[in-house]
Amino acid sequence: MSPSRQNEWLLIFYSVPSKPVANRMKLWRKLAKIGAAPLKSAVYLLPATEEHEEFFQWLIGEVKSMGGDGAFVRSAEIKTIDEADLRVLFDRQVGQEYGHLEKKLDVLGRKIQSIRKGTKGQETAAFGDLLARIAKEFDDIAKRDFFDSPSGTAMRKRIQGVETSLKGLTQKAPETATTIRPRIREDYQQRTWVTRKHPFVDRMASAWLIKRFIDPKAVFRFIQERETAGIGDKAVAFDIRGGEFTHAGDFCTFEVLVRSFGIRDKAVKKIAEVVHDLDVKDEKYGRPDTAGVEEILDGIRKTATSDEDALDRGMTVFEMLYQSKS
Repeated sequence: MSPSRQNEWLLIFYSVPSKPVANRMKLWRKLAKIGAAPLKSAVYLLPATEEHEEFFQWLIGEVKSMGGDGAFVRSAEIKTIDEADLRVLFDRQVGQEYGHLEKKLDVLGRKIQSIRKGTKGQETAAFGDLLARIAKEFDDIAKRDFFDSPSGTAMRKRIQGVETSLKGLTQKAPETATTIRPRIREDYQQRTWVTRKHPFVDRMASAWLIKRFIDPKAVFRFIQERETAGIGDKAVAFDIRGGEFTHAGDFCTFEVLVRSFGIRDKAVKKIAEVVHDLDVKDEKYGRPDTAGVEEILDGIRKTATSDEDALDRGMTVFEMLYQSKS
């Protein structure tokens, strides 16, 4: 997020009652999350953007609801501090966050190097999961790196280097989670999700997951595989050749969605194993309940009056399966 004008700033100052202390911590966490830099006690600074101005307006409202008071101003300069020094405040702040992330990357790099030298280490897929989490943390910090700090540029290159090393471990590297980029739920709200006609296991399960954990107001549409080029910018293709979310290595689409959006629900993990065994048919998990689920979904496919009907009924089955495993 770049400032609309690099020489304009927003300053907020506020006071709230000393008790409860939790109120002060709540405000501090919200300011830290958006990347505001502290100038002095209860005075914070952000580059001037419409988003930041809206945030400060909302925060002042919350301060007043706590029995406090405050205000914010927009200024082209701060008389006692040079603009370069103000930028240093932000660079130093994100630099500390990148430093914590760098330690995690150092540990991962050593583990990958130990495998390259032939010593025993974790499975490559586990390393891919860890790198994906680090990359997501990096993306979160980068949103607060308003002036493209040198530490952020260096960290991006390091992550890319580790990813290259990880891909070079085995010929099966493309099948690991390193190829599954973390996504943010907020970027996928109220979208049209497009998939192939005649939905079955993976598409039914994926649609349920999308509606339950990703995009509650999702709308689903069915197309032929050759029609993906014309679905529109706002649509999201899944479980279809060339789709944004589809099979990756030996991961089915359901598993790709789970990993992409960082869904860590234990019941979802169990369902993912069922879907994998039914869709990939490699008996990787050997779950005893796969046959029963397949029979029910097969019955739906044979009796459904339309693709929409089949999808709705299939999603109901996975909701019931979820409830039974929760």
